[in-house]
Amino acid sequence: MDAHSHARPQEARITHLSLDVDVDMDARQVRGSARYDIATHEADRILFDTDGLNIERVLLDDGKEAAHALGDSSLLGRALEVKLEPGTRQVTIEYSTSPQARALQWLLPQQTADKKHPFLFTQGQAILTRSWIPIQDSPGIRFTYDARVKVPSGLMAVMSAENPTSLSTEGTYSFRMEQPIPAYLIALAVGDFAFEPIGARTGVYAERSLVKKAAWEFADMERMLETAESLYGPYRWGRYDVIVLPPSFPFGGMENPRLTFATPTILAGDRSLTALVAHELAHSWSGNLVTNATWNDFWLNEGFTVYFESRICEAVYGDAYARMLQLLGRQDLREVIAKLEKKGRTADTHLRLHLEGRDPDEGMTEVAYEKGYAFLRLIEEKVGRPKFDAFLRGYFDAHAFQSMTTDGFIAYLDSELLKPESVDLDVSAWIDGPGLPASAIEPQSDAFANVDGQIGRWKNGVPAAELITDGWVTFQWMHFLRHLPEGLDDARMAELDHAFRFTQSGNAEVLAAWLEQCVSSDYDPAFGKLDEFLTHVGRRKFLMPLYTALTRSEKGRLMAQSIYASARPNYHSVSVRSLDDLLAWKDNKPPANF
Repeated sequence: MDAHSHARPQEARITHLSLDVDVDMDARQVRGSARYDIATHEADRILFDTDGLNIERVLLDDGKEAAHALGDSSLLGRALEVKLEPGTRQVTIEYSTSPQARALQWLLPQQTADKKHPFLFTQGQAILTRSWIPIQDSPGIRFTYDARVKVPSGLMAVMSAENPTSLSTEGTYSFRMEQPIPAYLIALAVGDFAFEPIGARTGVYAERSLVKKAAWEFADMERMLETAESLYGPYRWGRYDVIVLPPSFPFGGMENPRLTFATPTILAGDRSLTALVAHELAHSWSGNLVTNATWNDFWLNEGFTVYFESRICEAVYGDAYARMLQLLGRQDLREVIAKLEKKGRTADTHLRLHLEGRDPDEGMTEVAYEKGYAFLRLIEEKVGRPKFDAFLRGYFDAHAFQSMTTDGFIAYLDSELLKPESVDLDVSAWIDGPGLPASAIEPQSDAFANVDGQIGRWKNGVPAAELITDGWVTFQWMHFLRHLPEGLDDARMAELDHAFRFTQSGNAEVLAAWLEQCVSSDYDPAFGKLDEFLTHVGRRKFLMPLYTALTRSEKGRLMAQSIYASARPNYHSVSVRSLDDLLAWKDNKPPANF
């Protein structure tokens, strides 16, 4: 049973979805029908997840209207119970969405790069797909789908499926996803964008002013795909494309199959942030091919993907690059563990989570990503890379297009690797124990050792302009900014900014790290840029640390409230929920754009 879904797949479950919807950009509404092929165990009902949907009518496969009822509202939305007759094999639900649907973000033309047409994108993970499609919204329930989507003339639609590469003059698009996927991986984007091929199986969609830039930035995608296949077997999804969304997208990337949704903040102009593409590509095996059965098993998606990402980056960009990535991840993990422990949420530092009664979004921390990676990295060290690679290849092959529980993986790991190799490993300390076990391998980076040396020189009085930073890459600058002394005065901050032009940086990772330093040091000259950044960018990874830093002083709290009041309508509901809690926001009305 999945505690985050009303579905009862042991009674009746969906096996295929045929979606037929119209997208009304003016009314901010999706309306149409969802027809399901279903498999039952002679059940007299089937349960769907909904959240804020208007259910107009429900039909059985003979066209007869079905009795149905919506349950009470809760964290999970409302259950839709449909009564079945003997032999029922299809259910059709006619419905429309609410303007407040949490999965949907409707953007005005001025909120896009080209500022000419509106834009819509969806974000389904973890339990938001139910707010735009009545669905069995559990990662443990997989199904195929096809769709017909009607959009306003002049706009293109793409989904996590086989996609068009050119505009339909009628505004009607057809899609097909032949591999079974869970509901959270259904995705839709509608806007004025174009497609640019990169390789035989790879390409990028983006608004017209960005598409050439994005294609240049992601030039290594085909090579990454070939590298991934050489590691863990064939890519089973046909194509791998990326769409660059407007900056309000709340995540770095979302691994929607065949079409990764990505933030424009990775368009650094020097290909330095494309590790994110490697991460989302890796999800084509770990997460999309073999999926966490419930959100308590989230680490099975993300820990494996961070490990796989590291291996892709090592092969494509070299060992030094991968080591820097690993060490930054470990820094993030230690910081998150400390914060969770301080809040009394030690259980959330376990790999196996216990999220019953809570929004699963609360469990999506660096613990799943980086502690999960550290666990797999330790296993690799104990058995050797060749044997671990063979194990992972076998794991993906044996469980392709299936869901996996933590207990199921532990049993497979024990029978296929630990026992045959006589490995002594305290698995329970990693899975159900707090924090980072002492057996974790600490990443090492000579490139960061060089950065530490330059920080030491600066502390000892060497002017910033005389530091030896030639050839430094983004990760080294991030490490530099993360390890500056606390509470620097204006003169020292101005010296750094004059030497390295951090406030003018076009690299979002570097700029965000610098702005966090500016807040903690109360460096006024950067606050205009801070306001601009927080208003323009909706990526939660950047928003939460910056707003959190602002809340540590009275001046900062006032600034945070002022910026948030104007910026909030630009953010997706995923970011809004987190920031409303952080800032104790009193206005409970949803932003106008979703």
